[in-house]
Amino acid sequence: MNIVSGDLLSQDTTCIVNPWNMNFIPHWLLLPGGVSGQLKKKAGPAPFREVTHHGLLWPGRAVLTGGGLLNKPIIHVAGLNALWRSSLVIVSRCTIAALNLAEQEGFASVALPLIGAGTGGLTPAKSLSAMKSAVGMSQYRGEVRIVLWSESKEVCLCQQ
Repeated sequence: MNIVSGDLLSQDTTCIVNPWNMNFIPHWLLLPGGVSGQLKKKAGPAPFREVTHHGLLWPGRAVLTGGGLLNKPIIHVAGLNALWRSSLVIVSRCTIAALNLAEQEGFASVALPLIGAGTGGLTPAKSLSAMKSAVGMSQYRGEVRIVLWSESKEVCLCQQ
């Protein structure tokens, strides 16, 4: 596992992870922020239209879509509950579900942002701690790269 600072969408990995919501509000009604907002700008709306075909995503569940204009598969995880909050359990389940799906698909590497930080209400340090523990429990054999947003004021807290 590598922890790096930078832009998730420019990582040289086989796929990326998008921390999404439960998918019960139509994608066209949402103005995604954070990772999802940047992803929609770069990949276009296709991955978000595709993820709606998977129906309701329970917190901790992961689904795979194409990458649209990003040209890289995207694993969407439901990192928020119905109240738009996250928890350490949800973060751990999302991380394991994403890595299990990456293993199942044969992806050599996966880049994950912090899940549950920001909109989810967790601190970056708590999110990172839960993700590191989950990676340790995962059976995934490829490269795991946790990408800390380079402009975050709390990046230094996560790297301690």
